[in-house]
Amino acid sequence: MAGLLLFTLLTVTLAAGARYDPTWESLDQRPLPAWYDEAKFGIFLHWGVFSVPSFAGAWFQEYWRQNRADVVEFMKKNYRPDFTYADFAAQFTAEFYNPDEWAEIFNASGARYVVLTTKHHEGFCNWPTKHSFNWNAMDVGPHRDLVGDLAKSIRKKTTIKFGLYHSLFEFVNPIFLQDKKNGFKTQDFVKYKTMPELYELVNLYKPDIVWSDGDLGASYTYWNSTEFLAWLYNDSPVKDTVVTNDRWGKGTACKHGGFYTCTDRYNPGVAQKHKFEDATTIHKTHWGFIRNAKLSDFHTIEELLTELVTVVSCGGNFLLNAGPTRDGIISPIFEERFRQIGQWLKVNGDAIYKTRPWTSQNDTATPGVWYTSKKSATGISVYAIALSWPKGGKLELAVPQAGTATTVTLLGYPGHFDFQAGATSGMTITVPAIPADRMPCQWAWVFRLDNLKNQ
Repeated sequence: MAGLLLFTLLTVTLAAGARYDPTWESLDQRPLPAWYDEAKFGIFLHWGVFSVPSFAGAWFQEYWRQNRADVVEFMKKNYRPDFTYADFAAQFTAEFYNPDEWAEIFNASGARYVVLTTKHHEGFCNWPTKHSFNWNAMDVGPHRDLVGDLAKSIRKKTTIKFGLYHSLFEFVNPIFLQDKKNGFKTQDFVKYKTMPELYELVNLYKPDIVWSDGDLGASYTYWNSTEFLAWLYNDSPVKDTVVTNDRWGKGTACKHGGFYTCTDRYNPGVAQKHKFEDATTIHKTHWGFIRNAKLSDFHTIEELLTELVTVVSCGGNFLLNAGPTRDGIISPIFEERFRQIGQWLKVNGDAIYKTRPWTSQNDTATPGVWYTSKKSATGISVYAIALSWPKGGKLELAVPQAGTATTVTLLGYPGHFDFQAGATSGMTITVPAIPADRMPCQWAWVFRLDNLKNQ
């Protein structure tokens, strides 16, 4: 009897926690943890030694190695002839880095998760790793655990999920270059560098997201990606909650992984069958901090909200990047954009968080109107997000079908709005004249439609 009971308990335990084989066929069956789909908006941070020259972006090292003209001229004008890229590390000081202040900014933005660069393609590690002697933030430069300090502040001060970006390859690592020369038939770099770092990061910081990047043309079999993901989903300390992306080797992007990123700045504009993320930048071109940037190089709040709304309408998440300075500051223009998005979400977050794509993503009668939907007490609430304020006191919508029980409200403004149902479909909402000091927000207004016929 005792043996039967033990067998029963083991069976129940195994059934409750599915295990995954190190194959894409198995790994792709893992359900995406619900928190990620519901979050919708996250913050990306590209920070490293490339933040010191803060010129030409996060690929500065490679551009210099390739003798790109503007980078070569920059170095010639500003640094001694024998200066090396490694010499920048001592200037990566982070003396103004205050993780509590960063956490407050991120919290004010309305972001539900943050993804910090632990190591970019330059190979410099922002944590005291055992696998990168003298090329990490504890041994040189800041002399502190940049990753761990932010993890502590985020978890102490907010409810934001904490994720980690990690580059698989490194531009000039000789072990990687030898593997590459061998046609990736040897795996010394993976064995001694990439995989030890990934296991270390997960065990040390227990991230909610592992955001992989940089396969440099090598297949997932070279990177041992499926073995790592099987461990991550089966036996790691975050096995039930962690989320991963799709950059695990040549050909895996947009095909395998928890959510798809496909390409940088991926905004398909139409609903997708698989969960995706649009990783994009506040600076129009670069991921890292750029010292010689002009105001016109940055996206306006209107442009960023348009991107957020269209991406969420199509079922994606919006991951917005800022590049901190070498001394650890989120510069004012990045901070302003984050706070502006948070200001907007305080009023209109109901149309973003925990929503689902509706039957139509955008309207055909009025350009610049995008839809999201959410379950409500009476059925389905549909949110018509107008990127421009309706002209002439009317908002014409072709897709919603109004019935006798339909109600229309403007998020952040009291009362119901009148409307006229179309003969067969569509509706025209009457928008009253609202005094400037009573407008619920400055950009992108949300009309909530309840009890539509076509929920």
